[in-house]
Amino acid sequence: MRYGNRSLIIQSKTYKYSFIIFNSLITMKQLIILIFLLFAFTVSNAQKVLQSETSGSKSTPNVQQKAPQGQMRINFAEQEAIIKKFTRSFDSLTPMQQNMFFTNVKHIMDPEVTKIEPGIMDSDPPSDAIVLFNGKDLNEWEEITWGPGGPGEKKPITWIMKDGGMQPTSSSGSAQTKRVFRDFQLHIEWKTPAGLPATVTGQDRGNSGVIIQGNYEVQILDSYDNRTYRNGQAGAVYMQYAPLVNPSRKEGVWQTYEIIYTAPRFKDSGTYFTPPKITIIYNGVLVQNNVAIQGPTVSPGIPQYIIKEHGDGPIQLQQHGNPTTFRNIWIREL
Repeated sequence: MRYGNRSLIIQSKTYKYSFIIFNSLITMKQLIILIFLLFAFTVSNAQKVLQSETSGSKSTPNVQQKAPQGQMRINFAEQEAIIKKFTRSFDSLTPMQQNMFFTNVKHIMDPEVTKIEPGIMDSDPPSDAIVLFNGKDLNEWEEITWGPGGPGEKKPITWIMKDGGMQPTSSSGSAQTKRVFRDFQLHIEWKTPAGLPATVTGQDRGNSGVIIQGNYEVQILDSYDNRTYRNGQAGAVYMQYAPLVNPSRKEGVWQTYEIIYTAPRFKDSGTYFTPPKITIIYNGVLVQNNVAIQGPTVSPGIPQYIIKEHGDGPIQLQQHGNPTTFRNIWIREL
């Protein structure tokens, strides 16, 4: 704030005092100090005047006229000492503490933030993660078939463990977790099959997907050198959002998704109160930045027309006729 040549007139009874306020920039600290000074002066002066009135019968007129002036000189000395002390205290604070002095933000100690143990590598599960697949067994998974009407019956998993991961056979259905989830952070590594003929292109090349709560698909595809529609390549929220960039590695090379997902909340009418939102980090690169999913994955169709209320749901790995392999799958519930 900048103030020009101004005078602040403080009146109390018969006394008038003029203060010339700064001709240059006044900082927030100086403004607070000024307010503090005016407040202290007003309270102190009011007390002195009150004392003067109550003791007036015991004083001569000359004393009554001189006493307030002496009192004001004393008051200014006291106030100046207070302000200097306040200024020294303020200047001793760190810049962060000084900033917090002028806001409602304060240091909050409790409750203490929960401590967890991170993985040795960033790709390793932290101590609060649920490990869905670590290369040892498929105990967390079951299988589901898909038909024209959508998902069918559940059955025991028939996927095989190969190349350090889990992989569907030609007769397998899609894999899904036995557990269901709401909001989460999901880590999953995958690779598309190597050695496919050059004639295999587009959506036929390593196609799979991570399907969330049975409704929303994150596309998996060999997108290293394989042109297809932009909202259908790897890293896309299928048929809704193309990835911001294409950080795909070559076929047959392990790739990574970090998916942060917030489930939708519904109105009584069954429509979204808040839509599902998703952030995707693909091979260490942000490709979806907290986008609002428009509705269930549909191709073709309009997602908003088929929104139905749903609760927590599984994580599904799509069987799309390609031996796409998955490994190191873990999830943190948020």
